[in-house]
Amino acid sequence: MEQIIKELTLLLIYLTSWQEEEFSIKIHRSWKGYPFEILNELQEENYISGSKRAKSVFMTREGIAKAKELMTKYVNKK
Repeated sequence: MEQIIKELTLLLIYLTSWQEEEFSIKIHRSWKGYPFEILNELQEENYISGSKRAKSVFMTREGIAKAKELMTKYVNKK
């Protein structure tokens, strides 16, 4: 169950993210409205990144790719 919660949290971060441009690079940013334990695990797995003091995180390339994979798993089911 914990793995499903972590996957769905990453998917929600992706679905609620917005794009910003920093140093000519587009990034996906999202608010930290999720359990910190799960956010810490996602950061350890290099799916998200950001300061512990910030109110938002940004998604890494790996995180965006994994979220798109999870879209197929959870949202685009037939």
